[in-house]
Amino acid sequence: MERTMSVEDKIRRAEEIYARRQGEYTRPARTITEEKKEDKKDVRLLRKMIWQIIICMIIYGTFYVIQNNEFFFSKEFIQKAETVLSYDTNFNEVWEKVQTGWGSLVQTVNGFLPKTEEQNKEENKNEDGEQKDENEGQSQNQGEASIGGAVEGAEGGDPEIANQNSENQANLSEEEQDVEAVKRTTSFIKPIEGTITSRYGHREPTTSTVPKNHTGTDIGAAMGTKIKAATDGEVVLSSEEGDYGKHLKIQIGEVSIIYAHCSQLLVKQGDKITQGQEIAEVGSTGNSTGPHLHFEVRYQERTLDPEKILALS
Repeated sequence: MERTMSVEDKIRRAEEIYARRQGEYTRPARTITEEKKEDKKDVRLLRKMIWQIIICMIIYGTFYVIQNNEFFFSKEFIQKAETVLSYDTNFNEVWEKVQTGWGSLVQTVNGFLPKTEEQNKEENKNEDGEQKDENEGQSQNQGEASIGGAVEGAEGGDPEIANQNSENQANLSEEEQDVEAVKRTTSFIKPIEGTITSRYGHREPTTSTVPKNHTGTDIGAAMGTKIKAATDGEVVLSSEEGDYGKHLKIQIGEVSIIYAHCSQLLVKQGDKITQGQEIAEVGSTGNSTGPHLHFEVRYQERTLDPEKILALS
C-alpha cells in the first residue's frame, strides 16, 4: 500500500530530485513538526541551564557560609540578631502610619495635578452652597454649644474649660497622650536610688553590642542593691534569657514595667506585687556593660520615656 504523503513532503521530495538532476545538494526543508520539536528542545535546554545556575549559586552560598562561619556564628552576630528580634513592633501602628503617609502623598500629588473643567465647574457651582453650609454649620454649632452649656451648667460644669481640655487633648502627640493616660491610671515610686547612666531614646554607644535605640532608662547602682516595685501589679514574665538577662515584667492594667539586667530575681511569674515590695537585685546580666537597672515603661506595649512619668535622678 502506498504511503500517503503530505504536501510538505511532496514539495521537499521534488526539491531533492531537482537538486540531484542539477548536480547540487540542497538541505532538505524542515517540516513544521520538526521546527516545533526543535523549539521544545531549546526551551528544555534553557530551563536546564537556569536550574544549573541556581544550583551552582546555592552550592557557592553554602561554601561561603561555611568558610565565614566565624562571623555568622560569632557571639557578636548572634547578639545583634537577638537584639533585633527583641524589639517589640506594633504592626497595627506601622500599618496606620503607612496608610496616613500614602494618603498625604496622594493629596500632595493631586494638588500639583491640573484640575479638569468638570472639577472647576463643580467648585464654582458649589461656592454659594458651601458658604451657606458653613453658615448653617456655625449656627448649628452655636446651638449645640448653647444646649451643651445649659446641660453642663445644670450639672455644675464649665463648657469653656471642657472645650479647652478637648482641644489640648487633640493637639497632644501619641506619646504625650500615652504618658497622660499612664499618669491618670497608675502611681509610681522610684525603684532604686542611683545615677542615670543612659536615658531613653537615641544614643551613640561606644560598644557595638549596645543598641542605639534605648527603650528605657538605665540607673547605675552597686551590685546587689535591692530593687523595689514601682507599682502594684502581677508578674507576667520572669526570665533569664535574651539581652535583658535576668528580668521581670510586671503588668498593671494596660501598663507594663520591665526590670532588666538583675543579678537575682526575688519573685516568680504569677506573683501579685505591691508597690514598694523588693522584687530583685541590681546586676549586670545579659547585654550589659556594668551593674545597673534597666527600667522600662510601656503603655499598650508602646515604650515611653520613664522620666516623663516620674523623677528618677
